[in-house]
Amino acid sequence: MDPIHLFDLAARQARWLSTDQSVIAANVANASTPGYRAQSVKPFSEVLDKTKLEMASTDPSHLALDPIQAQAAAMKEETPWEVTESGNSVSLEQELIKAGDVNRAYSLNTGIVKSFHAMLMSAVKS
Repeated sequence: MDPIHLFDLAARQARWLSTDQSVIAANVANASTPGYRAQSVKPFSEVLDKTKLEMASTDPSHLALDPIQAQAAAMKEETPWEVTESGNSVSLEQELIKAGDVNRAYSLNTGIVKSFHAMLMSAVKS
C-alpha cells in the first residue's frame, strides 16, 4: 500500500500554523515593549516547496490556472509595519488579522483531514 501524502501534508501545515500562531502571540505580548521588532515565519508555500511533493493530474488542463488567477498568485502583498517612537514595530490590528487567518487555515486543514478520513474509512469498509 502506498503512503497517503495528504495526512503528512496536513500534519506539516498544522505544525507550521502552530509555529505561526506562537510568533503572532509573541508579537502581541510584546506590543508595548520598546524596541521590539515584529517577527514572522516564512510562508507555508516556501515550506511546501522544500517537501518535493508534486501534484498529479490525469490531464494537463485539470490544474491549470486562468490568466487572472495566475496573476493574483504571482502578486505578493506587502504590508508596511509602522514603527512607533519607541522603536516598536508591532501593529495589533495586523497581528489580530493574521491570528484570524491562522484560525481559518487550521479549521480548513482539520475539515479536509476529517472528510478525507471519513472517505477513506468508507472505502475500506466496502
